[in-house]
Amino acid sequence: MNKRLLLLVFITGTTILYSQKKENSSFIDVNYFYGKIARHNDDILHLITDRPEGLIVSWNKKTFGSQEWHQEYNYPDYGFSFTYQNLKNEFLGENYGLYAHYNFYFFKRKLMFRIGQGLAVTTNPYDRETNFRNVAFGTRLLSSTYAMLNYKKERIFGRFGLQAGLSLIHYSNANFKAPNTSINSITLNLGVVYNLDEEDPPFVTIPSEGKNYAERLHYNLVFRTGANESDVIGSGQYPFYIFTGYVDKRLSRKSGIHAGAEVLFSNFLKEFIRFRGIAFPGEFGIDGDEDFTRAGIFVGHELYINKFSVLSQVGYYVLYPVEFEGRVYFRAGLKRYFGKRFFGELTLRSHGAKAETLEFGIGIRL
Repeated sequence: MNKRLLLLVFITGTTILYSQKKENSSFIDVNYFYGKIARHNDDILHLITDRPEGLIVSWNKKTFGSQEWHQEYNYPDYGFSFTYQNLKNEFLGENYGLYAHYNFYFFKRKLMFRIGQGLAVTTNPYDRETNFRNVAFGTRLLSSTYAMLNYKKERIFGRFGLQAGLSLIHYSNANFKAPNTSINSITLNLGVVYNLDEEDPPFVTIPSEGKNYAERLHYNLVFRTGANESDVIGSGQYPFYIFTGYVDKRLSRKSGIHAGAEVLFSNFLKEFIRFRGIAFPGEFGIDGDEDFTRAGIFVGHELYINKFSVLSQVGYYVLYPVEFEGRVYFRAGLKRYFGKRFFGELTLRSHGAKAETLEFGIGIRL
C-alpha cells in the first residue's frame, strides 16, 4: 500500500511539474567576426599589419517578467561569452576571453545591443628580451570589454535564426603593468542563433501601480584599492588607496545621481616623481620631492539593473601637485549591492582614453 501511495505521489508530482508553464528559456549563438584594429595611439602602428578575425560563442538566458526589472529593461537576456581572436600580428599573437554579458532589445526586439565584461588571456605578451615590440600588452592576463550591435531574427528555420552587425572588442591591463597601450578592434560579425527550447513562454506584464522609487539623500563611504605602474617600463608596481565620500539621490527605478570628493594615495606616482627628478632634473616642472597625494571632486550617474548598477563619473583634481595625464578624470564600472547598505565595486579610472588603474572597492550607504 505504501509503495502504491508513493508511486501515485510521484506520478502526480511529475504531471504537475510538466503541466506548469515554462518561465524561462535559453539560446546559444556563434558569431564570426572580421575587422580592423583602431589606430588610437601612434605607438601601435607597427602592430597593425592585417585584419583580425575570430569567434564569439555565447550562452544566453531569456527573461519574461518573473522579476520587475525584466519589464523595465524590455526583457533582456543575460549569460556568458567565450571569444577567440587572431590579431594577425606576430608580436600580438592570439587572445582568448571569458565574459558575463547582457543583451538589450529595441525596435520590436529586432535590434539587440550586447555589453560584456570579463578577462582575456594573450598568448604573446611583452617581454624585454623576446617580444619587446608588443607595447600593447604588458601582462598575459587582461581586462576586456566587448560590445555588439546586431540585427537579429530568431526561429527562421525551426530553432535556428541569424544575426549580423558590428562588434567592438577592447583589451587592456588597466596599467597594472607597463607597457599598456591596449588594443581596440572594430569588426563586422555574422552569427547563427539556436534556441534550446521548443517554444518561449509569453512575456509577463506587472502593473507598476504608480510605485515611487525616488529616495531621500543618502551618504556613501567607499574604500578603493589595487596596484598599478607608470608608463615607465620596469619602474615597478605599487598599491594605491582611495578614500571617497559622496551623496547620492535616487530619482527613479533606473536612475540616480551623486556628487562627492575623494583623496588618492597612488604610490606609483611617488616613484614616478622620484624617477623624473633624477632622470630629467629641472625638466617637466618636477624636482623630485613633490607630494604625490591628489584630491578630487566629482559628479556621477548610477543606472540600476537588478542588484547591479552601472557607474559613470567625471572628476577634477583640486589637489594636483605634479602634471600627470591631466586634471580631469573619468570613472566607469559596475556596482553590486549586498542588501540595502553594503556594496562592492569594480571600476576603471582614466584620463580620456588613457587608463590609469582598475579599482576594487567596498562601501556602505547610510
